Amino acid sequence: MQKKRRKNFFKRFDYILLLTVILLVVFGLIIISSATANSRAGSFHYLKQQGIAFGLGFIAIIILALIDYDWWGKLYLVIYVFCNLLLVAVLIFGFGEKEWGARSWLSIAGFSFQPSELVKIGLIISMAKIIDNNKESINRIFTLFKILVFATIPIGLICLQPDYGTAFVFVFFIGIMLFIAGIDLKYIFYSAIAAIIALPVFYFSLEDSRKNRILDFFNQERDVLGSGYQVDQSIIAIGSGQFTGRGLYNGLQSQFGYIPESQTDFIFAVLGEELGMIGGASLILLYLIMLLRLINISKKTEDLFGSLIVVGIIGMFIFHIFENIGMTMGLTPVTGIPLPFISYGGTFLLANMIAIGLSLSVGVRKEGLRF
Repeated sequence: MQKKRRKNFFKRFDYILLLTVILLVVFGLIIISSATANSRAGSFHYLKQQGIAFGLGFIAIIILALIDYDWWGKLYLVIYVFCNLLLVAVLIFGFGEKEWGARSWLSIAGFSFQPSELVKIGLIISMAKIIDNNKESINRIFTLFKILVFATIPIGLICLQPDYGTAFVFVFFIGIMLFIAGIDLKYIFYSAIAAIIALPVFYFSLEDSRKNRILDFFNQERDVLGSGYQVDQSIIAIGSGQFTGRGLYNGLQSQFGYIPESQTDFIFAVLGEELGMIGGASLILLYLIMLLRLINISKKTEDLFGSLIVVGIIGMFIFHIFENIGMTMGLTPVTGIPLPFISYGGTFLLANMIAIGLSLSVGVRKEGLRF
């Protein structure tokens, strides 16, 4: 019996998804090495840190794939409380407001990490379970209110950092999860109206630097030597790459430091300049394969909880991919959202690989197989 279960596990394991993720990480390491070639620390420092995160992430994928995802559903309240405590700890003990404009980081025993990246995964699990527990009455006002309060607490704590870009990621994947769970369209319509009405209040509550990002989005020639400099240089870099690119380590904008944060938020500009349209299209193709494999897992999963976990992960990836590539091309406002598996960042890479591990766990048990 155990031998049969093991055989079924390996038969249902999505090797294409895992291979695609590995290719994305390798792609990212290559671009990071180019983006940091002329940095003070040198590319080896960045590659070492990213390589460690990749190693830990790969181990996490294997472990999580072997664990029945239903166990995480049983612990959803513990996970939810822990996530909120992490976010409270960030507000009290965190740092980063001077460097990046938001208190988003924690340091424990000399190890620095960004808790909100891990909280994304925790909240996806927690939201999937609370929606699953209330699926029969999800369109009742009280039930929906309870779910929204459940979701709002961690989002509110992230807004207090303030990290609005990450908060928008949460809002997006939660909205997708509720939609797939069967929420009445009238509630989506009411939410859209409320969001539109709240936009002026939200805008005038922003700091000047964040207001400038929005103004620069609507008028990209407004301040190309100031607040719009980063996007302007990014557009120049991507445009100069044309079809085949200037070649790795040969980008003018990227190698001479004209693109701030080129190894993190604006890494797609490096890719576009040095590998051109071919490189950009190759990356998007890998993302498309990954998303299609995840969609396939979600569609074939029998229980709502497992399906919603994967739906939340899909929503998270879609927002990051669309927003990051869009902002480097001036198509969306700059929010500081990194590119999955490509941007430098240990916590971010680890969280993304944990998400893949959870998805693989759902995938091997999508037809009720349990170990």
